[in-house]
Amino acid sequence: MKQDILNLENKVVGSIELDKSIFGLEVCADILHRVVVWQLARLQAGTHKTKGRSEVALTPAKPFKQKGGGRARQGSRKGPQFRKGGVVFGPVVRDHSHDLTKKFRKLGLKTALSAKAKEGNLVIIDEAKLAEPKTKDLKNKLEALKLSNSLFIDGKEVDTNFALASRNLIGVDILPTIGANVYDILRKEKLVLTKDAVVCLGERLK
Repeated sequence: MKQDILNLENKVVGSIELDKSIFGLEVCADILHRVVVWQLARLQAGTHKTKGRSEVALTPAKPFKQKGGGRARQGSRKGPQFRKGGVVFGPVVRDHSHDLTKKFRKLGLKTALSAKAKEGNLVIIDEAKLAEPKTKDLKNKLEALKLSNSLFIDGKEVDTNFALASRNLIGVDILPTIGANVYDILRKEKLVLTKDAVVCLGERLK
């Protein structure tokens, strides 16, 4: 798979051969779905909590006599049928994450990259670097490239000036190669890889 390399001035500066085992796989929605669910489950805080009848601050004493009152028998005000009583089967603090094998996660990332390539939404640039952290200049360049809604993936490190300039641009994110993930790739319209990112992803996914 051969693809043109652009620069931030929207000019073709060369071409690159993309590995078919990473960028040319058959796109399977089930694989992408399972990896995204796994990612979002790990992000859930799991700190939701309600108090049960053993935790509410009410007296455990019997509220009234067992017989003679004409009312249903009750043993405590802590029951869920009373105001301020405990909640039955309410949420408790727990970990929402579940396991997914490394092999499957790697396959998910390859599939996401292949999906962007197949859609024609994969862009390769020579480098994501700026001389000065000017947001306005970067915005104009990205509008010319039609990359207003895009995820940039750089090599092992992200250029500081580029990161600062893109920080206030809505719809533009940048990550190092180690941070590349299926969810962020899929939620952006365009995926932009630098030449360094292509090399690093090749090393990571082979």
